[in-house]
Amino acid sequence: MTVQRDGGGSDGPDADRLVLTGSRGVVGRCRDFVGDRLAVRGWLAGADEEQRAVVEDVLLMTSELATNACLHAGGPLEVRVRDVGPRLRVEVVDGSPQPPEVRAVAVPSRPGGHGLRVIGRLSRQWGSEPRGEGKAVWFEVERAGMR
Repeated sequence: MTVQRDGGGSDGPDADRLVLTGSRGVVGRCRDFVGDRLAVRGWLAGADEEQRAVVEDVLLMTSELATNACLHAGGPLEVRVRDVGPRLRVEVVDGSPQPPEVRAVAVPSRPGGHGLRVIGRLSRQWGSEPRGEGKAVWFEVERAGMR
């Protein structure tokens, strides 16, 4: 895994990014990268049950965004992790300018179509913004005990 650390600029200080190539195992690579970055940022050191639950939520939301990029935008191009004040922001960048859309679920008990709802419930906030020819879809969370 090649991690690039940006020292500032438009991404803010200490943004870590993984540029993705190929499509094999891309969701797992995104999840592993974010898990590694959480460990480096101290989110796992001495983590209590509540903090471990927050970390699992972050990994789930990362998987959801990466999966959505695969299903609707040709796959993720990049994943970024950075601090935004007291929050952690995870961004998944793809090549489609089409913003994500929370869609109506025809049958709530069936799989599919729930990812953005899950992100809306688990994150402090989420959204998307244009990025080059595509977009970045992001979510932010706070450490356990800081909410």
